[in-house]
Amino acid sequence: MEWTADPSVGAWLRERLEDDSVATMHCVVPHGYEAYARVFHPAEVRSLPGRDVPSSRDWQRMPVAERDELFAQLVDSPATWAETARAFGTTMHARAQWHRIVKTPTDGDWRTRAAPDGREFTSPEEGRMPPALLAGLAAHLVAHTTTPDDGCAALWEGWGGLLGFSAGAPSRSPLTAGDDPIHQEMLGRSIHDPFNNVFRKPVWHDGILSREISEGPRLVLPGREHVLFTAAPRAFDDPDWVLDAPWRDRPMEQHGFAPQAQHPSLIWPADRAWVMVSEIDFDSTIVAGSADLIRTLCADDRLEALPLAEGSSLTWDSDEVNR
Repeated sequence: MEWTADPSVGAWLRERLEDDSVATMHCVVPHGYEAYARVFHPAEVRSLPGRDVPSSRDWQRMPVAERDELFAQLVDSPATWAETARAFGTTMHARAQWHRIVKTPTDGDWRTRAAPDGREFTSPEEGRMPPALLAGLAAHLVAHTTTPDDGCAALWEGWGGLLGFSAGAPSRSPLTAGDDPIHQEMLGRSIHDPFNNVFRKPVWHDGILSREISEGPRLVLPGREHVLFTAAPRAFDDPDWVLDAPWRDRPMEQHGFAPQAQHPSLIWPADRAWVMVSEIDFDSTIVAGSADLIRTLCADDRLEALPLAEGSSLTWDSDEVNR
């Protein structure tokens, strides 16, 4: 995987996307493919093995010692959307929206909801899936392209800490020396204030990626700009793909954290047989490709995937089944 300064290799995507005024998935997912699948990111459920989780009111009524003992027994584990729907008595389907699945009141918090059986469900992550899950998905993608060793990966530029930046640059507004004494006093303070010095040279602050990449050209798509890398699709079918990612967060590793790297926003092979889109605001990943690829994804029990019709809307209010 290497950074490329030539974003034109992704220009074909722009031609197949709609602007964000159109309320369908095609503001981020390209038109023109035979079939589409929605791969749902896993949620998380907190439970007490062998018994129901007490309600909030019951927790508050418990003696401290008993409550602490039960807290120690709580188990967090991945949960599918289908499992969540069964717990809340709702219906799982391709255009389901999480807040509808968990029956969120108008003024409620959809991120963490307690089911009638007491289990607590936490919403899926947006814009990313666990590395192992991406690897399982990528194994199918690799099998459905003639160029498994040639392709691209794009990363949304807005992930925190990814890019370096220049700070402390002087204002572009011209300085004027008027007769207003208040203005003169403010100007004098700004000149002598080491933290607000209008003549101070801008200072470069490093990010995960180099200055050359941080200041380099972007793949510009409707509403999003991306840093573009050449990347073999095969590179992602290994759960340890993060170790080879140029955007691996090495500064965090120096502070004792395990190796990690932001999830790619887009992956596609050189033959454009498919596109994988993990939009930063989506709690699922969309794959566009052949009908055979989509059938394979939806048949894999390791993935929670459902076929999605072209032109589908995945907006906040698009779940008409669970209203």
